[in-house]
Amino acid sequence: MKTIYDIQQLLKKFGTFIYVGDRLAELELMEDEIQTMYEAQCITKEDYSMAILLLRTEIAVLRDKRKGESI
Repeated sequence: MKTIYDIQQLLKKFGTFIYVGDRLAELELMEDEIQTMYEAQCITKEDYSMAILLLRTEIAVLRDKRKGESI
């Protein structure tokens, strides 16, 4: 798993499609869903760790970008 697209494909395997029109909100929802799937033992620890790392990195980038735009 190397990209957000890979995470979307993993979620898709479990019937989860996330689209709300706000990229940051989508990433946060994906993070919640990955957490739930891991707690339910639907995904491996490796997939969980990589997905959370990717999502949190992307979330941080978007928040920094939005912070810069509002100044």
